[in-house]
Amino acid sequence: MLSVVVTGASSGIGRQISKTLVENGYRVFGSVRSDKDGASVAAELGASFTPLVFDVTDQEDVQAAAKQVEAELNGEKLAGLINNAGIAVFGAIQDLSAEEFHHQFDVNLMGVFHCTQSFMGLLGADPERTGAPGKIINISSISGETGMPFMGAYNMSKFGLEGFSEALRRELMLFGIDVVIIAPGPVKTAIWGKVDQTATLARYDNSAFRAGLQKVLGLTESMENVGCEPEVISQRALAILTSAKPKTRYRIDVQSKQNRFLSMLPTRMADKIIAKQVGLVKK
Repeated sequence: MLSVVVTGASSGIGRQISKTLVENGYRVFGSVRSDKDGASVAAELGASFTPLVFDVTDQEDVQAAAKQVEAELNGEKLAGLINNAGIAVFGAIQDLSAEEFHHQFDVNLMGVFHCTQSFMGLLGADPERTGAPGKIINISSISGETGMPFMGAYNMSKFGLEGFSEALRRELMLFGIDVVIIAPGPVKTAIWGKVDQTATLARYDNSAFRAGLQKVLGLTESMENVGCEPEVISQRALAILTSAKPKTRYRIDVQSKQNRFLSMLPTRMADKIIAKQVGLVKK
C-alpha cells in the first residue's frame, strides 16, 4: 500500500484529498491540530488514515511526525507529500501588524518548508529506502499570480510558494522527486469564511479603506459560494500521484475567463478595473 502525507487534513481541501486517496487504496498520514480533529477524520476514513497531531509552524513538531511516519514505512519511500495547510490573513497593508504578516508566512511558507525538509528523506532523498521516489504537491492559489486589494499578505505567501516550488523541483531532480503545484481559484471551503468580518470592519471604522474592505469581504463570500468543489482538487491530486509525467502546474479556476481577460490587459488598465470594482477609485 502506497503512503502519502497530507497537511491540513482536518477540513476543507485537505480532508477531501485524504478521503479521495483512501478510497483509491492509499494509506494517508494526515496532519491535524488536535486529537479531537484527528479522531473525527479517522472515524470517517477508517484504518487507512493515521492522524498526525502537529502544527506546521513548529519545526520540532513536524520532525517528530516525520519520525512517526518513518517507523510505519518499514524502509519504503513515501509516495507523496501534499502541502495543503494554509490560512488567509485579510486587511490593508497599511494597517496589518508585523505579527499578522509573520503568522501568514509562518503557516503558508515556513510550514511548507518545515514539512518538505522533514519528509524529504522519506520521499527519496535517502537512497537506502526502497520503492519509487515520491512526489510533492504544493497547494498554491491563483492568488500566487494575481495581487488583489486587502489580500497582500496572502498574495505574498502564495507568490513565495510558487517560487519555492520551482526552485525545489529543479533541486530534487537529483533524487527523482517531482514537485507539482495545484493553483485553485475560488473553492467551496471556509478559508475566507474564517475571517471575523465584524471585528475586521470594526478595526477600520475610521479608515478610508472601510468601504472597499466591506466590498471585498462580500466578494470573497460570494466567490466561495460559486467556487469549485474540493473533490475537483482531490481528483487532480490523485491524477498527479498516478501520472508518470504530470505537468508542473495545474490551474483550477471557475473564473478563468475573467482572470485571463484581466491578465491580457495592460497592467494599469487592470489596476483601474479592479480598484473601481471595490470602490478604491471613482467609477
